[in-house]
Amino acid sequence: MTAEQSAVPNRLPRATYASMVTEWVRDNIVNGSLEPGTQLSEVDLAASFGVSRGPVREALQRLIQEGLVRSEPHKGVFVPVLSDEDVLDIYLVRDAIESAAVKHIIASSRSVQTADALDGLVKDMTDAVAADDWERVGNYDLQFHTALVASTDSPRLQRMFSTVISETQLCLGVLTAADARDDLVDEHRRIAREIRDGNTTGALAVLKEHFDDAIVTLRSRQR
Repeated sequence: MTAEQSAVPNRLPRATYASMVTEWVRDNIVNGSLEPGTQLSEVDLAASFGVSRGPVREALQRLIQEGLVRSEPHKGVFVPVLSDEDVLDIYLVRDAIESAAVKHIIASSRSVQTADALDGLVKDMTDAVAADDWERVGNYDLQFHTALVASTDSPRLQRMFSTVISETQLCLGVLTAADARDDLVDEHRRIAREIRDGNTTGALAVLKEHFDDAIVTLRSRQR
C-alpha cells in the first residue's frame, strides 16, 4: 500500500500542517494502513494534503526521531520492517526501563496508588476485548505501560520510555490480534496485582513473562 492510497483530508489549518501530517502518518502506521516496507514520498504526501513539502519534511523528521520511520540514504523514507534483532532490542530496553520502574514504585510506597491506576486500565482493556475492538486494546496496552513508568515521577525514565514505546507501536497490530494474545489482559492484571501486593520479585517475573510472550508472538508472526 502506498501513502496516498489512504484517505486524507483535502486541506489542513495552516498553523498545524506538520503536526497533523505527523499524526496522520503515525496513526496509519500503527493501525497497519501503512504497512512495513511502505515508502513515504514527500511529493505524494504534500499533494494528498494540499500543502508544501516543508511541513511534510518536518513531519517525517519527527517520525524518524520517534523511530516510527527510517531514512535510507539515496533511497528515501520507509515504514520499518522489524528484524528479530530489532524486536529483541526493543524489549531488552523496555524490560530494563519498566523493571526499574517497578522496583522504584514498590520501594517508594507507591504500590497502591499505581495499582489503582493500572486496574482502571485493565478494566478498560477487558471491555475493549469484549467489544472485539483490538485497536482500543492496543491503546490501553500502551496507556498501561506508560502509566506504570509515569508513576515513578522520574522525568528521565519517562523520557527514555517515550522513545522506545514509539517503536513498540510498530508492533501493535500483531501484539493485539485476538488469535495471538488471548492472555494479554490477564498478564496486565497480574502485573497490577503483584505491584499492589508490594511483591517486587513477582511483579518482575510477570513483566518478564509478558515481554517474552510478546517477543515469541512477534517473531512467529513475522515468519
